[in-house]
Amino acid sequence: MRILIIEDDLEAADAMSRGLLDAGFETQIAGDGEAGLEAARKGGFDVLVVDRMIPKMDGVKVVEAIRRDGDQTPVLFLSALGEVGDRVAGLKAGGDDYLVKPYAFAELIARVEALSRRRETGSVSTSLKVGDLEMDLLGRSVHRAGQEIDLQPREFQLLEFLMRHAGQSVTRTMLLEKVWEYHFDPQTNVIDVHISRLRGKIDKGFPRAMLQTVRGAGYRLEA
Repeated sequence: MRILIIEDDLEAADAMSRGLLDAGFETQIAGDGEAGLEAARKGGFDVLVVDRMIPKMDGVKVVEAIRRDGDQTPVLFLSALGEVGDRVAGLKAGGDDYLVKPYAFAELIARVEALSRRRETGSVSTSLKVGDLEMDLLGRSVHRAGQEIDLQPREFQLLEFLMRHAGQSVTRTMLLEKVWEYHFDPQTNVIDVHISRLRGKIDKGFPRAMLQTVRGAGYRLEA
């Protein structure tokens, strides 16, 4: 799997590249927007990791140009700009995900892996299945081993995210951003409360617990 890193901070880019190589990815680094666009247009990448603030051509314009070319390679924006407007601009330009600096490297890896899987599947599915747990995205229903499970809207969103990342450790930051749309830690136990409620609904009464707590990392849904 090949990752293009478009980042003008060469020290940060080298560190990211080494970490991705250790995780089994191939990498290429472009030090400015023009070089990044040229490399992206040559193709062959599974995910593009693009810094927002880069010289010659900023990251948003690079991605806009790539999308105009019809290239749908998944894009993960990296930026120290964490305001809602900055994230919206990146996503509207064609970005698929947005990670604010500083970030945990394990989270970067998880997001790159999720984007690469999205590229592999290609089509949009209307249902999710993990083991004997099934979710109908159109009918907004959930069943485990054929038994219907009644979920509140936020519980449904939380479970959907966990199912889309089944087998992976999902951090609290990822849940806050993707499920609650918080880009800061509200310093509450909102995640713990919802995880506890969800666990009680999808695991209680079944022979095996699917929703696991990963000490020091977050949570994981196991098939």
